[in-house]
Amino acid sequence: MTMSDAAGVGKSSLAAEVRAKWGWFLVLGIVLLIGGALAILMPIITTFTVSLVFGAVLVVGGLVQIIQSFQVKAWRGFTWHLLTGVIETIGGVLIYLNPFAGAIALTVIIAITFLVQGVTQMMLAMRVRPDDGWGWLAAAGIISLLTGIVLLAKFPIAGLYTPGIMVGVSLMIGGWAYIAVAMAARRLS
Repeated sequence: MTMSDAAGVGKSSLAAEVRAKWGWFLVLGIVLLIGGALAILMPIITTFTVSLVFGAVLVVGGLVQIIQSFQVKAWRGFTWHLLTGVIETIGGVLIYLNPFAGAIALTVIIAITFLVQGVTQMMLAMRVRPDDGWGWLAAAGIISLLTGIVLLAKFPIAGLYTPGIMVGVSLMIGGWAYIAVAMAARRLS
């Protein structure tokens, strides 16, 4: 067996594990999709409400992603996948614990969370490239990064009206990315 044969066997087994666990990717995508839809559909009456809803959505989505990442530990994207879930969870807890910090502080926390999440999602996409669905992960990372940049560019007015809508859209796109990975893995199995 040559070195390239050994590399091919390792790659095949990793792809096989992802194909075998496609349902976990689907669950993560659905959780993020539902969370994003709830963030968009909830009326933005006060920053407090947006803070609590968004913080809870990030915590639940992040925890599901952490749990789901351990289902595919041998996947070469495991570390970045896990790190993205941890960052999402930490960002959600910070937002949830301090909802009265005001619209300005909320906007900064959300922007930083999405900037970091965007970078980690793009790193995850580069790590699993050229596996099916990596482009969706990269697109989700780019959109998260752009969401953070737009929030900072619209600072401080963005804190009054836009975080809930932008967060919902970003979560929904992330959810679609993981659903696309799940469907690609299912199709290959």
